Amino acid sequence: MQSIIIEHNPNPARLTELGVRQWPIWAKEVSQFPWSYDEPEICYFLEGEVEVVPESGQPVKIKKGDLVTFPQGLTCTWKISKPVRKHYRFG
Repeated sequence: MQSIIIEHNPNPARLTELGVRQWPIWAKEVSQFPWSYDEPEICYFLEGEVEVVPESGQPVKIKKGDLVTFPQGLTCTWKISKPVRKHYRFG
């Protein structure tokens, strides 16, 4: 299985190229929950901090300013330590 890819503080031109500002926004309070990806997701974190713990693999810390790609087929647990707001796109 592919791993989670994190780009810390991506170039603004890259975000514009992807059209990130036109993507919907998802927000979630401090919490913990299981999640599975039926399709790939790319997202850009506007706020918050989370640790994503894959079923197999190493935990990954994600924070404000990160552009993250989650692979299709990933099963994990989200542990949100600071409320999250992110732009996201599936597929």
